Amino acid sequence: MEISHQLEPGDLGQIVKQHGLLYAKEYGYDFTFEAYVAEPLAQFAKRQNPRERIWLAKTNGSLIGSICICEVSECVAQLRWYSVDPIARGQGLGKQLMDLAIAFCQQQNYQKIILWTVDGLAVSKSLYLRYGFTISQEDERELWGKVQLEQRYEKQLSPAI
Repeated sequence: MEISHQLEPGDLGQIVKQHGLLYAKEYGYDFTFEAYVAEPLAQFAKRQNPRERIWLAKTNGSLIGSICICEVSECVAQLRWYSVDPIARGQGLGKQLMDLAIAFCQQQNYQKIILWTVDGLAVSKSLYLRYGFTISQEDERELWGKVQLEQRYEKQLSPAI
């Protein structure tokens, strides 16, 4: 397994496909979830902002995990496109990706990390709570073909030393 933060041709498509297939299978999301992933992912790739970074975990060229930090403001980062393929779960990859993302946020002197998710993703919620994220907002909405309880999590960061 290799983890890189350099995008290569095909990577964006693999991220969208992995998210689309995984969330359809595990949570019943429809095709609109892929559009939800693809549009801001394309904008991220075009910006090439040094305060933003994506990490891709691959085995033999196939994507098995991803996580990204996007700049919301000078002080706030957003965690996005965090996913670990079922074949790679239980091996510490999720923790490794989260550690890389949080360390990057501290290096960039962000004061807070936010992320948006939905209720019902128990494994993700457990990981977020373990890393010190707390729920700051909840709204019921129709998303990806079903009614969801959308949640915003936040994590305050300590200043870099």
